[in-house]
Amino acid sequence: MKEFREARGLSQEAFAEKAGLGYKYYQHVEAGRRRDIRLSTLEKLAKACGLKLWELLDFDHAPSSVAEDQTNYAGKSPATKRTVKSPKQRSDAKGT
Repeated sequence: MKEFREARGLSQEAFAEKAGLGYKYYQHVEAGRRRDIRLSTLEKLAKACGLKLWELLDFDHAPSSVAEDQTNYAGKSPATKRTVKSPKQRSDAKGT
């Protein structure tokens, strides 16, 4: 993960945010101290790298040969946080 993250020029904190993970949790994953990673977490990590899950898990290829060009990330602002609506807010938005 570190090689993928560094290929994009992102700090651990920025990459964790991009993946939708907690900073400390991501630190443990990258350091190999977290071994019981859920499939949904692997999917988030792959998406943050701009990869499909199978590409992230393809250990026969170097990260730089699979990773997107780092210039794709230059100048992009961090992802905005999604607001979760309560069931009442959703029904009000639908007009029911």
